[in-house]
Amino acid sequence: MKIQGFAAAIALTLLSTTASYAVTEISWWHAMTGANNEVVERLSKEFNESQSDYKVVPVFKGTYPETLNAGIAAFRAGQSPDIIQVFDAGTGVMMAAEQAIKPVAEILSMGGTAFDKSRYLPGIVAYYSKPDGTMLSFPYNSSSPILYYNKDIFQKAGLDVDNPPKTWAEVWEAAKKIKSSGAAPCGFTSTWLTWIHTENYAAWNNISYGTNENGIAGTDVELKINSPLFVKHFQELADLAKDGTFKYGGRTSEAKQVFLAGECGIFTESSGGLGDIVKSGMNYGTGSLPYESEAQGAPQNTIPGGASLWVFAGKSDEQYKGVAAFFDFLSQTEVQAKLHQVSGYLPVTMEAYEATKKSGFYEKNPAREIPIKQMMGKEPTENSKGVRLVNLPQVRDIQNEEYEKMLAGQQTAQQALDNAVSRGNAAIKEALAN
Repeated sequence: MKIQGFAAAIALTLLSTTASYAVTEISWWHAMTGANNEVVERLSKEFNESQSDYKVVPVFKGTYPETLNAGIAAFRAGQSPDIIQVFDAGTGVMMAAEQAIKPVAEILSMGGTAFDKSRYLPGIVAYYSKPDGTMLSFPYNSSSPILYYNKDIFQKAGLDVDNPPKTWAEVWEAAKKIKSSGAAPCGFTSTWLTWIHTENYAAWNNISYGTNENGIAGTDVELKINSPLFVKHFQELADLAKDGTFKYGGRTSEAKQVFLAGECGIFTESSGGLGDIVKSGMNYGTGSLPYESEAQGAPQNTIPGGASLWVFAGKSDEQYKGVAAFFDFLSQTEVQAKLHQVSGYLPVTMEAYEATKKSGFYEKNPAREIPIKQMMGKEPTENSKGVRLVNLPQVRDIQNEEYEKMLAGQQTAQQALDNAVSRGNAAIKEALAN
């Protein structure tokens, strides 16, 4: 009896060991911090607990640009992760490296799920697809820039807490009042001057960012961001920076801390930044991204920000099936609706949007529908389909360098934008030649 019991124990041990080895690990490199990192960890845990064949292992790799660079280096070294989160600016980079990636439409098919683009929000799926409609990456956390404001600061400045500024002229006026009244040290700050004040500024005001439909219709692009409306906007920012009415926080999302600390009363940022603002306990309000009142047809539509999930080539069929299962999990209406409601990112699927609407969530939280309405409110024009350059991260770096010199008083907005155009065009040509 003892021998039989021992044999049974050995058999159970072997079975459990075999079962543990049967689990296929799926590595997921990402760039989420704060409240959004908590969402990544929770989603991975929920997926892992929902089945026993695969285990998603999320790994934080730094900022969006740092994560992209880490992925490129890892692929070259033959050590790429299975999934990598790549921000919107890296879309053109990944599309140009076709040999390095496996289209997500193929991945889903391998997992037994037929790709149906009608399930996804049109503006989002189009941005991450080839011209023939093949979706290349999974749109995990799409966002749109919106306006946030500190209601307590607004009240101290004598501004209407229920009426956020709608145009840039109104933003400047409110920012000056906040500063002059002493309600806060600064009136306005913003994350991402490239994504919000350059790329989305062009789309929202229906003006050209670059030729060839901003790179959507062809890779040979010449930038157009030194046109009069751009110059006007950036000169106004530069003028406000002279006395601290506008405070520059940094190239990506650093200005969020400036706003959370109560230093500035008005803030433009991704809708995906909502989680940290809610978590801070601030008495905040939101509004649509401001537009230029003199821009014909404005406001038009905003373009997707955030990031999508790309799958590297060279993995096993079992790994791809695991990735497909994870993406199928992320596409579930309940998961998407919860992700949208908790994080502030847009729901990826139409079902999740409709479910959220039907639940009455937007009636209680009208601000959460703002980024969706901004993106879906009008049919996109040649100016507002998006920006897709083979080296957009590099072009953004060039723009940031010129903007920083401008904000430091070393050059005018016209000089900064002229330099950004000439240097950017040269960088695009060099990237295409290589």
